[in-house]
Amino acid sequence: MRRFAVPVGVRVFLCVLLLSAEGEGWGRMLSFRRTQQDESRGQARSRPRRDASGALRSSYGPPFTSCRVPLTPAEHKVLDDNTHETGFNGDDGSYVILTWVGDGTGVVLVLSTFSAPIESFLEGGSSRLYRSTDYGKSFRDISHRINHTFIREEFGVSVGPGSSVILTADIPVVDNRGGIIFTSTDAGATFRFIQLPFHLAQPITYHFLNPDYLAALSIDGGLWLSLDFGAKWTKVHDGVHSFSWGAGINLFFSYSRVDSVEAEERGNLVLKRTNDLGKTFTTIHDDIYSFGYIGAFLFFSVMEDSRSPRVMYFSSDQGDTFRQALLPSASTEQFYSILDGDEDMLFMHVDNPGDTFFGTMYTSDDRGILFSKSLERHLFDGQRKSDFTNITSLRGVYLTNKLDDDGRIRSVISFNRGGTWRQLNKPENVECGAQVQNCNLHIHGEHSRNNRIVPMLALSEPTAVGLVIAHGTVGDSLSSSQHPDVFVSSDGGYNWRGTLRGPHHYSILDSGGLIVAVEAHREGQVKTIKFSTDEGQCWKSYNFTEQPFFFAGLASEPGTKAMNVSVWGFRPEEDAQPMWVAVTIDFQSLITRECADQDYEEWLAHSSYTEGELEVSGCVLGIKEIYRRLKKQSVCRNGRGFVMSKKQTPCMCTRKDYLCDFGYNRDVNTSNCVRQSSAANKTSEICRNGEDDEPLSAGYRKVPSNKCEGGFNPQLHVQTVVRPCGVKPSPGPPARSSSPTTHFDTPRERLVLILVCAGAGVVVLVVVVSALIAVRRVVYRHRTPAYRFSNLQIQDNENGLAADLESTTSTNGTVCQHDSDDDLIG
Repeated sequence: MRRFAVPVGVRVFLCVLLLSAEGEGWGRMLSFRRTQQDESRGQARSRPRRDASGALRSSYGPPFTSCRVPLTPAEHKVLDDNTHETGFNGDDGSYVILTWVGDGTGVVLVLSTFSAPIESFLEGGSSRLYRSTDYGKSFRDISHRINHTFIREEFGVSVGPGSSVILTADIPVVDNRGGIIFTSTDAGATFRFIQLPFHLAQPITYHFLNPDYLAALSIDGGLWLSLDFGAKWTKVHDGVHSFSWGAGINLFFSYSRVDSVEAEERGNLVLKRTNDLGKTFTTIHDDIYSFGYIGAFLFFSVMEDSRSPRVMYFSSDQGDTFRQALLPSASTEQFYSILDGDEDMLFMHVDNPGDTFFGTMYTSDDRGILFSKSLERHLFDGQRKSDFTNITSLRGVYLTNKLDDDGRIRSVISFNRGGTWRQLNKPENVECGAQVQNCNLHIHGEHSRNNRIVPMLALSEPTAVGLVIAHGTVGDSLSSSQHPDVFVSSDGGYNWRGTLRGPHHYSILDSGGLIVAVEAHREGQVKTIKFSTDEGQCWKSYNFTEQPFFFAGLASEPGTKAMNVSVWGFRPEEDAQPMWVAVTIDFQSLITRECADQDYEEWLAHSSYTEGELEVSGCVLGIKEIYRRLKKQSVCRNGRGFVMSKKQTPCMCTRKDYLCDFGYNRDVNTSNCVRQSSAANKTSEICRNGEDDEPLSAGYRKVPSNKCEGGFNPQLHVQTVVRPCGVKPSPGPPARSSSPTTHFDTPRERLVLILVCAGAGVVVLVVVVSALIAVRRVVYRHRTPAYRFSNLQIQDNENGLAADLESTTSTNGTVCQHDSDDDLIG
């Protein structure tokens, strides 16, 4: 399971109007909000606004048809018998936060709370806590287990490994020496009251593996640790600005010797590490702006002096050593953004100067040092939202948008981890018309969701191989004036088809064997859910309630194993007080047959992948993968025990499996990596710990994550010449001279010569060693290693592709990009 860690320092606001989910952690947390505008929607409807021409602002895209199949009376009855509605009578909370606890436990915790100044609740106000043990079919009010305490809305419900849960009380700081938390180790069946010796500045952070290890930041900048799930706490450092767990029990944090805010603005924070849970500390670097940890990489930005722009440093060994990455430097008006990363590589966005709303995307090598240009004019809007998406249902696939020279936004996709990018194919059941010159599918991302054009981002899941669901428009570019439709791909984004007209909320169930969707109505109420058992080729509709309600969100257990889904919303009551409503539909009784061997087929992943005009038979990043997946026409149940199986075969290496090493460029005609003329007879410009490494490279470096074997072999493992930084390479052999040569023929002459040479050699050796030590000390003290980087080819198709460090997880499905200052590497 891939996990990302960003430094925790400033509160993350859950920006939820319809639906957001938090992370790929131990449980998915969803938040629904009800506003006064929502509650009054049923009383009056505003007419659709028109532009100056009198036409409606939104138009419909090219038409397409998808299969609609009516429910039989028997199917309708089965669903009626397995649909469960819960009305939370008397609950007037403006926020509802749902959290699944554990894996396959069926436990759902629901916290109903408010968002208002704490003074509003000093007179008897409280939150409501509900618990379900049957996947949301029924709920019990367990507020008494937390003494009817008001729980902080912005902290939500913190779920850790196993069945651990933490709730944070919202109490006044004045007259209270510390905060209050409630902890549970049995998925909320019981809670333990704990008085903290400090007040929390943000939610408590679990260790990735051990739920007993907790880290917290107090409002006065204290870093606190607990090794027994919150029972006892120890302050380990003062003046802390942000922190992040690393590998093992490494804990990284930045702190200031003076005022924290002032130090952050000046870049005067100190980055430290403890690898023994606060007993000892190691200083990694002074004068940093901020830092983060993602995949296996620790990274931080530094302004080396007050007149210099910021530069990025990376470490792949938990901060023991670090290197400066060769990336364009950033001024105070620019930013870096880590888009995605794992133990093999990073995707990095570097903002362009000015308010351009775009920048350049780079990919790193496996050390996080050498960066290659991957995509220019990469869209990053004014609110620092990126459309970059990791398609998790197929290895190596990424989707994003670029802002082209003509000011239009166009979608591009990469099937080889950013090596090449291309536009998306036109959906097979959509025609653009003669007036559209370039007909492609363009996908709405975070930029569109932030502007409320679409309710959801692209959705994919590792357990539903090849399946991608996304909102998009078809034409020359992404259109905000065109109604977004829902499109589906079954092969990881190579081919698409239109499946639902208009915006929808959607979810993947039963490892891809079932898709459900609810149409997004901004002004109306909902009562119908659509579902498909063939990856969106055909749909059936079911009215799940006789009393429609205003839609708030669609909720399903993380991991796609479940076969039930909950529709959340609120319904105005007679006293004008809205009531929260949850309707859970269990499809397990409708799809009763367990899948057998004949229901599955073997599928070659990336079978449509080509390199130029050459088909590569599914070989991507050096591996050919054959999956066993469900046939579209099979109506059966994968079940909770389903495990996606695949066969992996290494491919023969070709030149395409290698990047050009530093100092080399790929020849346009031969595809060979050739030495740059400016690099001839020069050092490699890599300075590590005061030494230059001059590898006698063949000019190639294998692409990160590439597993190819045999075939093309550039003989990378060759001798490396090491010398002090700044020392020129050794000259070549001297030219032959025609001057007379002195010969030493007698044994006595030879002995004298040997003694003289030996003595001279010792003197020279002492001098060289002394100089070497002196040079290493000086350079190590002021080391600023620089690295060359090579350009990766950007593939433009025939249609002509003309598009604070914010560390974010890839925006996939309902995962909401965090938008907070702790994500900014200044």
